[in-house]
Amino acid sequence: MRGRAWLGAALVLGAQLRALWLAAAVEVHTAKEVVAVNGTNQRLKCTFSSSSPVSQQLSVSWNFQPEDLTAHEPRKDVSIIIWNLKPSDNGTFTCQVTNWPDVYGTIGEVRLRVVQKVSFSEIHFLAVAIGSASALMIIVVTAVIICRQRRRKARARRLEAANTESSKEKESLKELPKQLVRACNLGC
Repeated sequence: MRGRAWLGAALVLGAQLRALWLAAAVEVHTAKEVVAVNGTNQRLKCTFSSSSPVSQQLSVSWNFQPEDLTAHEPRKDVSIIIWNLKPSDNGTFTCQVTNWPDVYGTIGEVRLRVVQKVSFSEIHFLAVAIGSASALMIIVVTAVIICRQRRRKARARRLEAANTESSKEKESLKELPKQLVRACNLGC
């Protein structure tokens, strides 16, 4: 009987853990780090997924150092925009979402770095790579077109030369009977 009691307790515990898991189903998504130029505006993206539809009881809290920026937006994108960035905006922003009945979940953190000018980023590298690949493709296509044109011209010249030779052979064949007749007349 004791084994059955443990089995029953395990089943009850499993059901309770499943209920807790469903209650903790808010998952917040943010970028790890954002780099922005001093004096510009920057959007700090925060989205979430929830097992429940977005309700009127949605609560969003953005925190930066000691400040609390609480909002109640009925949508899944709860990003904020910081206008006219200053070096004092450097730091970690957190985004916490509760969407009843999903009251527990992850907290999104975004580290904002305000710089004086943009460094060579991944986007710049990607733009250079795409530009280089495009230029290379244009060069290859141009080279193929030029080679085809040169081959066509060479083929046309060979055909013209062959036609000229066959014309000369035909002319010489026409002259052959006359020469034979002359030879027969002289020797016969």
